[in-house]
Parts: sequence; C-alpha cells; structure tokens
Amino acid sequence: MDVDREATASPTPKPNGTAQEPNGDSAAPPPPPHRTPTSPPPSSEPVDAEACKAAGNKFFKAKDYTKAIQEYTKAIEADPKSATYRSNRAAALISANRFPEALEDCKTADDLEPNNPKILHRLARVYTALGRPQDALEVYEKANASATDKANAQAMANHLSQAEDQLRTGSSGSMVIHALDQAEKNLGTGVSIPRKWRLMRGEAYLKMGNVNALGEAQNQAMTLLRANSADPEALVLRGRSLYAQGDNPKAIQHFRQALACDPDFKDAVKWLRTVQKLDRMKEEGNQAFKSGKYKDAVDIYTQALEVDPQNKGTNSKILQNRATANIKLKNYQQSVDDCTRALELDSSYLKARKTKAKALGELGQFDAAIHELNAVKDSNPGEPGIQKDIRNMELESKKAKRKDYYKILGVEKDADDNQIKKAYRKLAIVHHPDKNPDDPEAAERFKDIGEAYETLSDPQKRARYDSGEDLMDPADMFGGGGFGGGMGGGMGGGVNISPEMLFNMMGGGMGGGGGGFGGFQGHAGGFPGGARGRGGPQFSGGFPF
Repeated sequence: MDVDREATASPTPKPNGTAQEPNGDSAAPPPPPHRTPTSPPPSSEPVDAEACKAAGNKFFKAKDYTKAIQEYTKAIEADPKSATYRSNRAAALISANRFPEALEDCKTADDLEPNNPKILHRLARVYTALGRPQDALEVYEKANASATDKANAQAMANHLSQAEDQLRTGSSGSMVIHALDQAEKNLGTGVSIPRKWRLMRGEAYLKMGNVNALGEAQNQAMTLLRANSADPEALVLRGRSLYAQGDNPKAIQHFRQALACDPDFKDAVKWLRTVQKLDRMKEEGNQAFKSGKYKDAVDIYTQALEVDPQNKGTNSKILQNRATANIKLKNYQQSVDDCTRALELDSSYLKARKTKAKALGELGQFDAAIHELNAVKDSNPGEPGIQKDIRNMELESKKAKRKDYYKILGVEKDADDNQIKKAYRKLAIVHHPDKNPDDPEAAERFKDIGEAYETLSDPQKRARYDSGEDLMDPADMFGGGGFGGGMGGGMGGGVNISPEMLFNMMGGGMGGGGGGFGGFQGHAGGFPGGARGRGGPQFSGGFPF
C-alpha cells in the first residue's frame, strides 16, 4: 500500500440514513477486525539417532565426554530400545568417572541385549570400579573373560578376603589396613570407599588400639555417620572407639542410639552391657577403696579386669587403681607389676608411671623410682608437682644410704611409741653382748639398736630423722661421749637409755657394782653389764636369762 496517496484522497460519501456524529458530521464506518494469518505448525523432523551416535563417537574420541554423553542421550531418546546407544553412553560415563550412572546404563544394555560380550566386559569393569569385585567376577565368568581381563577384579577380591581373614583370626590390625589399601587401588577415580570397607578399616584400627589408631577409627565412623546418621553399625563403631579411649559415658550414648535405630542389633546390645558392667565394677572398686576396704577393692578390680581383656584404655586405669590399693596394703611388688602392665597397655599413662615410682621407692629401689619420675618429666615437663616428687625421691635415696632405724628395730615407718618400745626391749635382750659372748658383732648390733631407739622414741629426733637430716653426727645428735668402760671399751656415741627401763627389762637382777647403776650417769657413764674389768658398773653374773 502507498502510505502517502492514501492520506490525500477525497473522503467517500456516506449513504443516506447513516447516523450522524454529534457535531453533525457523518460517522466513519468501523474498521474491519484485524486478522493475523494463522501460521502452519512447525514441521517436526525426526531425530536421526545414528547421526547423534556418530556425533557422540566424534566427541568421545576427542575426549569431550560431556558432549559425547549429550549426543548419546539424544540417540537413546530417539531409540530407547537400542543396547548399543546405552553401552556407548556407559563408556562415556566411565571415562567421565561417573560410575553409578554407567552401572545403570550397562545393566539396561545387558537387559536389552543379554550376553553381549562387549556389554558384559563393560559392566564388570564398572562393578570393579565401584568396589564390587565378586559381582564383577560373576559377570566376567558369563563373558568367558581371560585372566588378564579379570586381573583387577580378582586382585581386589583377594585383598578383601585377606582383610576379612585377618579381622577374624589375626591379632594385628595393620595387616588388615594394608590389604584394604591394596584393594582401594582398583577403585574408580572419585568413587567413595564402600561402606563395608570403612567398617572393616574401623575395626582394624580398634584392633591396633593405639591413640592414633583409635582416632582413625572414629574418623571412619564419622564419615559413615555424615552419610547416614542412623547407621547402627557406624554408631557402634564410634561407640567402641570412645570406649577404647576411656570415654564410657559417650560410648554408652552411641550404643543406645544404635539400638534406637535397630532394637535387634546384637552388637549394640553386647557392647552396651559390657561397658555398663565394667563401669559398675570399677565404681564398686572405687567405693571400696574410699571406704578403706583395700583388700575388697583389689578383689573387685581383679574381677573387673576379666570383663573385657581387650580394652586397653579402661583396663590400664583399673590396673593403676589396683596398684594404688596394693600400696595401701603394702603389697609394693604387686603394685609395681600392676603399673608395669598398665604402661604396657598405655605407655602415655603418666599416673601409672608415678604410682610405679612410689611403689619402687617403698621397695627401696630409688634409682628405678627416680628413673620413672624423670620419664614423666621428660614426656610432660608441665606435670604438676613432678619436680618436687623427684627431689623427694632423691632425698629418700640419700636417707636410704644411712642406717635404717625402722629396719633395725623391725617396725614400720608409721609405728607408734608402744610398738617402738616393745621392739627395742625384745631386741636389746636378744642382742646384748652378755648373751652373745662369742659373737664379736653383738656389741655393734646392740649399739645400733640403742641408737635406733634413742632416735625413734624422741619425737623431735624422729622428725629430724624422717626429714632426712644426717642424725649420725655424734656431736650434733648425742653430744659425744660413749658407753664408757662398758661393752668392751666404748660403743661410740652414748645413748640416753632410761635406767628404769633397762632395770625392768632385765628383771631387776643387778647386784654388785656399787648397787647396780651407780656408774650410769648422763652420756659419759658406763653401760651396766659391760665387759668385766673395763670400768663402770659390773654385774655379778650378767643378765638373769
């Protein structure tokens, strides 16, 4: 249409009777309705599946697996019944490390075209990549595959079998870990480690039992729980890791969660009962110890050790507790043995090492005790009080090099005054030189007995002796002098023994010699009953034994 010409043309007259506009002009006729011509529907050209396949092959050869998958997908949509298109897409998915999707395509292709060797080989390869070697070997068997074709699947199956055997019969988890490491080498790139393998690895770490291994066992459990927080086996694995680390309350919590997920899960029931029983017996032993029933505590701890002999963490603590109770019972060697076992279970257990040092000190093995304390300091320099413990043990070592007055009198270090006096009376009679005229060492023994009594019967001197001061200096301790003429010419370092005690001890039979104790004065007087003719008071006939 010519737009300019239409604008200058004369208006067309209206016929009579046509309605007028309000201003008197004739109304223009309404324009005809606008009609858009209907477009014909676009022609739907069929997808050429073979062309898509060819394009996919081209991309596959170029290693552009994403575009290859897209083209194969178009071919599958065009012809869903083609096993070839499914198999080709599976090959592209394998190359793209998308093994779960490849598995579905391989299985569908096998359904569409059973016993196709190419499809079966591809399916077996996917099974191997996903960590399913037994499934792979079954497929290879159907395909009559060669040993070379089956090599990876067979190696994986062998390693898994070794791991299972070691878990069942072996004592070390390290062989299990090695076998699993070898099996994982044939997993497909990016494939998650199978759940069963993680559980086996966690079990192996529990079997190893050291601090790092227990941490690794927890890591395996946590990986599984992130994937499924209601996995009862993973919950039990983590609970056992916590139990092995001595965190029994959290372990019990995990076992209960596992039972909430699966009330019939026997492993959860077994471990829950084990931990609860061990906790109960340990607490009973602790209560007996706190009540001063040390023998009962030892018996209960002994029974507790039989509940789960494999639990290193808890058993090391029970052994240390039993060692402490044995110290209270003065069973020092048993205490050392318990601590040694505790340290074999947990070499980092400082409390057991300190308890062992204490027991060794009680046995008089001070060098060994100091060695144990130094080991504590070396491994943990910040251990509270360790320097003081070492100094105290060194002091005990020095004290042990002088005369042991408690040992001389045959009493314990916590003996009271009556026990000390009773022991002295008995030993003084037995070892008095008059009773042992043919024993040249009797005088020395009697002297030691007197020194021991002199020191331990005096609270101040005993305190100084116990504190480690050198009390053997005559000038400092006894004021010089000696036993004078008695005992064959002096016993070195006179001892202030009560004349009344000696008189009563000897039955009062002290005739002659100027009335018995006439010569016993202070530190310098002779001791009654000494050798004849040496000065000092003499006894007419010795002691009335």
